[in-house]
This record gives sequence, C-alpha cells and structure tokens, in this order.
Amino acid sequence: MINDILKSYNGTCIIDENSSYTFDDLTNQIERFRVKIKKEIIKNENIVIYSDYNFHSISLLLLLSEYPVNIVPIVKTTEKEFSDKMSSFNPHKIISFDKGGSPIVKNLNSNSTPSNEYTIYTSYGDAGIILFSSGTTGKPKVMIQNFSELIKSIKKPRRKRSLTFIILLMFDHIGGLNTLLNCLITGSPFVIPKDRNPSTIINLIEKHKVNILPTTPTFLNLLLIDDNFSPNKLLSLKLITYGTERMSEVLLKKINSFLPNIKLLQTFGTSETGILKTKSKSSDSLFFKIVDDEKDFKVVDGELYLKSKTSIKGYLNHSNENFKKHGWYATGDLVETDDDGYMKIIGRKNKIINVGGLKVFPSEVEGVLNSIEEVIDSTVYGQENNITGNIVCAKIHTNFKDKKLLKSLIKKTCRERLDKFKVPVIILFDELKITNRGKKDE
Repeated sequence: MINDILKSYNGTCIIDENSSYTFDDLTNQIERFRVKIKKEIIKNENIVIYSDYNFHSISLLLLLSEYPVNIVPIVKTTEKEFSDKMSSFNPHKIISFDKGGSPIVKNLNSNSTPSNEYTIYTSYGDAGIILFSSGTTGKPKVMIQNFSELIKSIKKPRRKRSLTFIILLMFDHIGGLNTLLNCLITGSPFVIPKDRNPSTIINLIEKHKVNILPTTPTFLNLLLIDDNFSPNKLLSLKLITYGTERMSEVLLKKINSFLPNIKLLQTFGTSETGILKTKSKSSDSLFFKIVDDEKDFKVVDGELYLKSKTSIKGYLNHSNENFKKHGWYATGDLVETDDDGYMKIIGRKNKIINVGGLKVFPSEVEGVLNSIEEVIDSTVYGQENNITGNIVCAKIHTNFKDKKLLKSLIKKTCRERLDKFKVPVIILFDELKITNRGKKDE
C-alpha cells in the first residue's frame, strides 16, 4: 500500500505556510493517529474528513486508506454546500482537527447499518472514497470510487522525483486527490497554500521554486491579470497542467505569450472515471490525446465516452442515464478530432443553444468575444424565446469603463465574424465570479 511506499523515501514531503514535513514525519503521524483512533475505525462505515489539505488531514486520509471504510473528504466552504453534501448520504462519523492537529471524532449514525450500495468495495476489504459533483437540480450527486484501486493505478517510479508541485484543486476534488497521490507515490514534495489567491500562489511559486502548477483555466486568467503577476516570479515553473473546465483558445495564446518557456498540458478526467493520462499536441494547441493504457475511450455522435478500471458503478442518488452498457460512461463533452488522432473539446452537450433549429456552440461565440482586447472573459448562454426557441446571450467581464462603446464594438465584431443567428441578442456586463472550486461561476 501507499504507506509502505512513503517509508522508502526521505527528505521534504509537505510544505505549508508555517513549516515543512518530511516523509518520516508523515509516516510517524499516521502511526500516532492509528493509536488514537483505531478503535473508531469500523468496517463499512462512511467516515467524513472535514478539512482541506494540511499535514493532519493527509495523514488521516492515508491511515483510513488501509481500512475497509468509505472515506468522505469534505472541504470547509459554505454552510449550505456542507449541509447539502451531508444530507445526501448516510455519514457515520465526522473527524475534524483541533488547533494542535489532534483528531476530533464525532459519531453521527454509528448504530445504522450501511446499505449494500455503500459496501460495494469495503465488503471485500478495499477502501472506498465518496465524492460529489453538482447535479442539475442543485443536489449533489453522490458516487463511490474504489480508493484502493485508485492508489494502485499510480505506479511508483524507479527513482524519487525532485520536482516540486503546488496543490490548488481541493481535497475533495478528484483532480486534487490525483495530484496528491501522484506526489506521494513519486516522492515529489508539494506546497499547500494558505489560500487560493493568485498573489499568494505567485509568491509561493517564487519562494519555494515550484516546478509544476496544476490548475484551472479560470485561475490562470486571474493569474495573468493579477497586480502581482510577473514572468520573472515564475522562472522555476516547468509545467502548467490545466483542466476541470474548457480552456479558451484566446486565453491559451495569452499564457503562451507571457510564459513562452513553460510547457502547457491539458489534462482530462471526471469524478466518475478518474483522471486520464493525456498528451497535448503542443503548448499552444487545444488538441490533446488520451495516452492511458488503463483507460479506454471512443467518440459516439461527437460525444466522448470513457471506460476505466476506476469508473464508478453509478450515482447513489441520481439518474444513471449516462452510464451505458459494458462499462462506458458518456461524459457529455462534445469533441472534434483531427487526422493525427488528437481531439478538442468544443462544448458540453447540454449547453448547446438551439436557435430556430440551428445549433450554436457557446465556445465559438466566446472565442470571438474573448478576442476583443477590452474583454477579460465572457460567458455565453441561451435564453428562451417565443419565436426562435432560444436566443444567444452573453455576459461580459471587463474593466473597461465605457460600456456603451464596448457594447457597440462587441456587436460590430460579432456581426463581422459570426453567422447572424450566433450573434448575442442580449449583452450584459458583470464582474468575473469564481466558485470556491476555482472555476468560472456560470
């Protein structure tokens, strides 16, 4: 298991705002926690870790991964999000930490018997991990991954890697967990920021000579417009990986322009299937290829389907129409492919705007809008209309003061570069809103 791998490494493992911890520190903390809470770990139970990344929560996660329980990481965000998640499944215990890092165990439903759908992995000795994704009704979709298999899917390298990561995606996000496990299994040190403010991240990259930044397109956009941004502060960076949402071509070109010596890699994965190994055609291309022997894919009517050993069986509280025969999962992502076998995501199936029977991909319109110098970012969406069924609308994020002038420029540019039915009928101005997950709030 992963804890045996950790014992084979030495040197720095975790760096936070106050101190750093070695691999020995981590394995010792796991054993201290084992002594403290071993009696609380009961087979088949759903155990919540109520925390974001820190030395103590990571130690607890690794300890629980050795037992046949379902681990449920939940980050402290809003009370509503926490309440929605807790009410969407059957938690047995919640573990938080006091100021000194000692675990505080609270029993919730310790007398209730776990239903069969929750013991799909724990019943035969594996650890599960319960994750959530947003549903169309706002209620979180609950899913269980085989955590033991997820760990096994990451191979230990022949030698410890010396590249330093910074972890931005959250502790309860499949991408964040994937980065965490990869760092631990490859022996790579990683930095945990105290917050996810772009200025904080820039300073940490410079201070700790971070080499790899896994993040979202929205965060990269914020990074470029931050007052603290300077390419000279990011000289240690070798690689930026981006995913979790669609990258715009305009933004990708901006990043390449400002940071030409840093390689850019588009990652891809879902909570339902796990993260896939990918290869970008180039740093300035949105085309990528799936190069993962453990995962399979196909394109059906333009939609990307995935299949993997780490795929979930289905949601526990939601429609499973996207889970097809023979283990295939329909991602909802529409792609186009080129002659070299690379693919590009062109939009979400459920976000296509139907204008009088004609299809409009928001990404195409956003590409035109974002090319206008005064536009920081844009969000294109459909609105119901009695005549055409839908009309195209756009929210514009800008610091440009003369909104009337900018609206005229937007209309002129769109008319020149888009078919008439794709031109936004309604143009609104709004500040760029970011979710606590680091993505654009649409």
